Amino acid sequence: MTPKAKTILLTAVSAVVVTIYLFLDLGGNWDYALPRRIAKVLAMILTGGAIALSTTVFQTITNNRILTPSIMGLDSLYLLIQTVVIFMVGSTTLTMMNNHIHFLMTVGIMILFSGVLYKVMFRGGRNVYFLLLIGIIFGTLFQSLSSFMQILIDPNEFQIVQDKMFASFNNINTDLLWIAGALILAVTLYFLRFAKYLDVLSLGRDQAVNLGVEYDYVVKQFLIIIAVLVSISTALVGPITFLGLLVVNVTYEFMKTYRHRYLLTGSLLISVITLVGGQLIVEKVFTFTTTLSVIINFVGGVYFIYLLLKGSRT
Repeated sequence: MTPKAKTILLTAVSAVVVTIYLFLDLGGNWDYALPRRIAKVLAMILTGGAIALSTTVFQTITNNRILTPSIMGLDSLYLLIQTVVIFMVGSTTLTMMNNHIHFLMTVGIMILFSGVLYKVMFRGGRNVYFLLLIGIIFGTLFQSLSSFMQILIDPNEFQIVQDKMFASFNNINTDLLWIAGALILAVTLYFLRFAKYLDVLSLGRDQAVNLGVEYDYVVKQFLIIIAVLVSISTALVGPITFLGLLVVNVTYEFMKTYRHRYLLTGSLLISVITLVGGQLIVEKVFTFTTTLSVIINFVGGVYFIYLLLKGSRT
């Protein structure tokens, strides 16, 4: 089966899964239930698309299929921001804060951190692997600070922080959904200017430079795009650490091609199938006794161990 035929197949499967989720057991509550389900599906498409795109590009520029953008510490920074706000001013202030302000503040801080990190790390000829090392250090620092403050706060306040640790699609603010959608669309349009370089970058730095790619400039643009997409998706629904690792590696195994036009489309469709199908299982099988992010992180963690063992054997 050609990559084009596989893309058509994934499109059909994703359409069927979305249709089942929207209309299963809807009954006579169309006016109430259907708009809420549509909002959930839009949030899953935006989140899944942003994570799939950012992870695919990240693995291409690092030439490593077990790395994800979360290694740069953005997920840990998101949790630190939520913890600091509750630690300093209390959960009541967080609840009363305008959702737009809170969303834009979170996204802005995460993008600012990424920008400063890139600016400092790429000075003096340092490469992307040095950036990853510093990202791991900052991620560990942010996790330690968050854990320290979570120990000190009131247990009731900690419950609010705990809700922020896991992604949730059950209470999506439609106003934030449209803002996030507009931002992701703008970033995607900017990404299209550089998408043509991905197939060459997958060959490695030396080959890309020999073929005329301005490597450092292009990689910096991709890293900025990755930071913005991860910041938006994380601020919208919360961190889903292993989603990118899971869907992108499944895409590589299924598509069997190096062409990123198929890899990007395939990873987007597989992420939609994973999120919508997973949410359907959470609601109908587990009856909301667990969250989608817990299931994805468990499956993704097991798959990550499998990739490590597979890599060590080869």
